[in-house]
Amino acid sequence: MSHEHECACCGEHHDGPPMAYAPTDPPGWKRRYGLRRDSFLTEEVCVIKDEHFYVRGVVRLPVTDTEEEFDWGVWVSLSRASFERMHDRWDDPDRAEEPPYFGWLCTELPYTESTLLLKTHVHTQPVGTRPLIELEPTDHPLAVEQREGITMARVREFAEILMGPPAEAR
Repeated sequence: MSHEHECACCGEHHDGPPMAYAPTDPPGWKRRYGLRRDSFLTEEVCVIKDEHFYVRGVVRLPVTDTEEEFDWGVWVSLSRASFERMHDRWDDPDRAEEPPYFGWLCTELPYTESTLLLKTHVHTQPVGTRPLIELEPTDHPLAVEQREGITMARVREFAEILMGPPAEAR
């Protein structure tokens, strides 16, 4: 069984399930906030009412029966101090040398247990690359999958949850 999909990045059609999913906005963002001076949303960061600070990152899951990786695009909440430090170093070529920032996962993913507010470590990557999000090593299914990996069957399961069954199964 296969999923054909149009890639959101390149616009081309690919056979097989998508290997990444991501929400566009962090939780709590409302379009009207874009009119406020104390709020903004870009593709990479968000501030809401100068109180809530988010960065977009990637929770990477190894796919054990292929050479590929599966990515969950997520929003992570940071403290004001961490957000300001990250923002100050945003274009710094040495930013990847920063120690990880503590954050809270703020994206609900399709797991039996909520993924909201899982503890994370935000690992800054080279300029132009989204941070890698490392979950605290708990027994939450997402944290287990990040440590142990998933199979292509699991990737297809995510595709069915998020996109519906493949056309040939309908």
